[in-house]
Amino acid sequence: MKLKHTNTAGFVGKMMALLFIPLLWSCEKELTNTQNDITPYAYQKLDETGGTWRPILLQNGSEIAVPAPDSVSSAAYQAELRSLETLSNTTEAQKATINYWGSNALVRWNEIARELCAKYNLPPAEDSSGKYPFPNAANPSVYPYFPFANPPYVSRALAYWGTAQFDALISAWHYKYAYNRPAPYKTNANIKTVLPQNNLPSYPSEDAVIAAVSVEILGAMFPVEKEYLKAKAAEHTQSRLLAGANTQSDLDAGTALGKAVAAKFIARTKTDGMKNAVGNQAKWDSIAYSAKERSNDGIWLSVEWPRRPPMLPLFGKVKPWCFTDIRTTRPAAPPAINSPEFGKNMQELEDIAKNLSSEQRRIANFWADGAGTYTPPGHWNRAASGYIVDAKENPLRTARSFAYLNMSLMDAAISCWETKYYYCYPRPVQVNRNFKSILGTPNFPSYTSGHSTFSGAAAAVLGHLYPSKATDADAMAKQASDSRMYGGIHYRFDCEVGLQVGKTVGDASNAVARLDGAE
Repeated sequence: MKLKHTNTAGFVGKMMALLFIPLLWSCEKELTNTQNDITPYAYQKLDETGGTWRPILLQNGSEIAVPAPDSVSSAAYQAELRSLETLSNTTEAQKATINYWGSNALVRWNEIARELCAKYNLPPAEDSSGKYPFPNAANPSVYPYFPFANPPYVSRALAYWGTAQFDALISAWHYKYAYNRPAPYKTNANIKTVLPQNNLPSYPSEDAVIAAVSVEILGAMFPVEKEYLKAKAAEHTQSRLLAGANTQSDLDAGTALGKAVAAKFIARTKTDGMKNAVGNQAKWDSIAYSAKERSNDGIWLSVEWPRRPPMLPLFGKVKPWCFTDIRTTRPAAPPAINSPEFGKNMQELEDIAKNLSSEQRRIANFWADGAGTYTPPGHWNRAASGYIVDAKENPLRTARSFAYLNMSLMDAAISCWETKYYYCYPRPVQVNRNFKSILGTPNFPSYTSGHSTFSGAAAAVLGHLYPSKATDADAMAKQASDSRMYGGIHYRFDCEVGLQVGKTVGDASNAVARLDGAE
């Protein structure tokens, strides 16, 4: 089958411009939370030895010093307790705030992070000269707003957030059990709490650690939102005082620790290669030329008009978490465009499109994860949040889950994007100009499927962390992968190979997890 260029590119470009109007409005709207039904719960276990677990970047839990607190009998600490007594008679509004942040605020901050990803998932529109401008990190509040939170960007943002939380909470657990200061409500019977009580030491405050890491990491990823993040952190830490769970000195120590750990991870962001991921015209031409020489087939081109620059064609060179060389995950070449195998796969897509059932359409839309959403990595973080709450995990165990999940999702993005731009394989609508997808056409090459690679990795990690959920996670991954065929975006070989590569990536994350001392 010969490669045919679509003649609908101009229409697609105009539609994208029209679609951008409500998306621009969404960038200006306030964030709204979508997971308000998280009921505070008692932890299944406290993981008392968590301070000995192996961190991701830190050498150990004691690398960053946290000074010893005042003794519980000291005048300074007793004064702190008395100040909390006055806060014990909480109003209904204050109780609502305490319950909003709950007993595991890491799940709430993950929700906030996902909403930021959705808010900034806005493909820039063409300017008056017919060109597409790029977001500028040095001037993030000027259109096009920085960042454009596409799937690779989201995977990276969530990976840095999750890994920094894990390291910071390992350190917090180390000092909690080194100093063993009880929670205020354990020391002073006049201090009441509306949250489930536990025997976790209160110094340094895990909630202050979580809030500080979130402000620093998410503020670096979404710089326009720094003031919003600071306000949420202030509300979060204040809720711990209202709940009688922490004194101000607990919070101050946690905040300092969270900031110090976050700085280590922000330093990594500056050297991981992301700043080069966009490339330039010379790089884009070189990538296309190399792919053409390699396959002698037609290669992927943007179907929009004017042609939109490729999405992060050099993201495959970003530093991974669990691989020395991500190229070891690159699969074999896809079938030649004029081969019988390709013809069979293209025919399958045409048959699906002609006979698309309402259930297949529902699945395609459920997993679409396009502009204005928190993308496939966010979708899988939403699923993980449910598993975490069901398991009644404490914040440290929760951070571990988010860390390994999101390391695998970022590595999956790096692996997939390296493969996409190595082969530059054309999308179905490029090969057959009469073929129509129901979801539009993503602005990057077809092979392999990003949804499939993300989902294979996520299911492998979640199945390892939550064995009772493994069957469900695998079924979700298969559905996410199939959804791209139902949408007319990917061939079957894109999806099946993507799932396989994703599983390889997820297994690499699991191998690291097995050595951290938590299992």
